[in-house]
Amino acid sequence: MKFSTRTQLLPGPAGAIDVALDLPDGTPIGCAVIAHPHPLFHGTRDNKVAHTLARALVARGFAAWRPNFRGVGASEGEHDGGRGETDDLLAVVAHARRELGHPGPLVLAGFSFGAYVQMRVAERLREAGHPAQRLVLVGPAVSRAEELSAPPESLVIHGERDETVLLADVLDWARPLGIPIVVVPQADHFFHRRLTLLKRLVEEALLTVVHSRAAGSGGAP
Repeated sequence: MKFSTRTQLLPGPAGAIDVALDLPDGTPIGCAVIAHPHPLFHGTRDNKVAHTLARALVARGFAAWRPNFRGVGASEGEHDGGRGETDDLLAVVAHARRELGHPGPLVLAGFSFGAYVQMRVAERLREAGHPAQRLVLVGPAVSRAEELSAPPESLVIHGERDETVLLADVLDWARPLGIPIVVVPQADHFFHRRLTLLKRLVEEALLTVVHSRAAGSGGAP
């Protein structure tokens, strides 16, 4: 898989947003925005799970924007518990859609605290009438998301031995929403020694988005 990475400073509600943009070899079929884990616990856009999500998305032909949350790297502002971070990601989504230059699908992906923020972003986009085509949530911090819902077609991946966000809590959150959970056996919160499997699961799930894009543009299903 060939891809390139460049950095951008995008304007955001609290100042500059420090973003890494991962590009596939060829014209992107769509755009993706990836949210990293909690910034107050050393989460950055270079977290291994966030980076694995980017690699899976690029492998499926997406351009992937990986912003640093407020106060991380060159991103300006201070941590805002998910509220300001939601506004920042919406600004990145708007930029990504403009830069893509064609109406391709949008995928929102997040890990841990980043998954919680992406649920907020997805809800705001649905309310605005411009929904994402797929939501990918890995180790979602559901204790923060009791008031949030997610579409049944969302991809939720969780480690069997996650010690940070208990699997039982994720099942309790997902059950009334009708969202299936993909459980990775023996995986902890950070998917140590399970990142290759995580990448494959995301790539396989994205095939439906890729095929829908091809069918909608007159390509083979």
